[in-house]
Amino acid sequence: MRIPTARTLVILAIVLASGVGGFTLRGLLTPPPPPAAPPASSPVDGLQAAFVGVAQRVRPAVVNVGTVQIARRAGPQNPGLFSDDPAFREFFERFFGGGRPGGGGEFRLPSLGSGVIIDKRGDVLTNFHVVKGADRVTVRLGSKREYSGHIVGTDTKTDLAVVRFEPESDLAVATLGDSDALRVGEWAIAIGNPFGLDQTVTVGVISATGRSDVGIAAYENFIQTDASINPGNSGGPLVNLRGEVVGINTAIVASGQGIGFAIPVNMVKRVIAQLVERGRVTRGWLGVSVQPLTEELARSLGAPSSRGAVVGRVYAGSPAASAGLAQSDVIVSYDGTPVSDYHHLQRLVAETDVGKRVSVEIIRQRATQTLELRVAEAPDLPAR
Repeated sequence: MRIPTARTLVILAIVLASGVGGFTLRGLLTPPPPPAAPPASSPVDGLQAAFVGVAQRVRPAVVNVGTVQIARRAGPQNPGLFSDDPAFREFFERFFGGGRPGGGGEFRLPSLGSGVIIDKRGDVLTNFHVVKGADRVTVRLGSKREYSGHIVGTDTKTDLAVVRFEPESDLAVATLGDSDALRVGEWAIAIGNPFGLDQTVTVGVISATGRSDVGIAAYENFIQTDASINPGNSGGPLVNLRGEVVGINTAIVASGQGIGFAIPVNMVKRVIAQLVERGRVTRGWLGVSVQPLTEELARSLGAPSSRGAVVGRVYAGSPAASAGLAQSDVIVSYDGTPVSDYHHLQRLVAETDVGKRVSVEIIRQRATQTLELRVAEAPDLPAR
């Protein structure tokens, strides 16, 4: 028997590798197929990414607004009451910053709130009640840098204020959105400093819009949200999923869970433009007090529906008096805009340029009339 040579064995191995049993050399040399693509992102992943993106984009523009109010005492009221107790004196000085209990001197009342940067020159929007009575204002950025600030202007009737500080570098600035486009059920994100905890983000939805009769400010058109707004959140932004500021957080219902209110940003825009320009807000004024138009009143006054406002009083010498408006007139249209209710009328008038001539459609003794008048500047009466 003939023994195969080494060359014969090599050839045999190649033949076997290339064809026997369907096993091919090409299969050994071909790289494996690429791994299957990962499954497409789920809606949950997309929503989570949206929240994270908004937080990363807006948080740098949210600041801590700290204030100090110096309270002064004229003189002793109860001299000797605890005044000789070293432990009490130490406690008093530690928490109130000086002075003597029961004696003259001064002590500091610190307060914390939130704000949002609206201009690269260092303008910060916040609530009036955050800076009310402040002797000193401090602005602390998310980077922990602190700056001394000063109040540019305040508006008690909407609970808004603008504080300015001098930045040393470029600032992150928040984008203001359109609160008129909000829909109930949209996501809402509140950012602020609740209980002094910096840069906290909470999430909820827009629960309602156009809330009034809340008793917080003279002009109310609040956004209601269930995004957590806690002490210290006041003045911080309420943001939509596009990262746009749609409101300024201002208050909560103390007796309710998850009921917070924010000032709509479209109202804010009109106020801050005047605060930055001249430090105060001027508003239009007709010179009437108005009241709700109930269904019963509408029937008795001959109005077709309860949409409108009833004139309760006309002030002497006012634009309304000059134009002939009278008590019990039902105002159904103002400057071409149908009036929803008396709050709506108050906002429409307040937002009118002083000196502008407007037409007012009324129902008087079941007949429709149109009166012309020139809007005056609202007197500086204290907010309720």
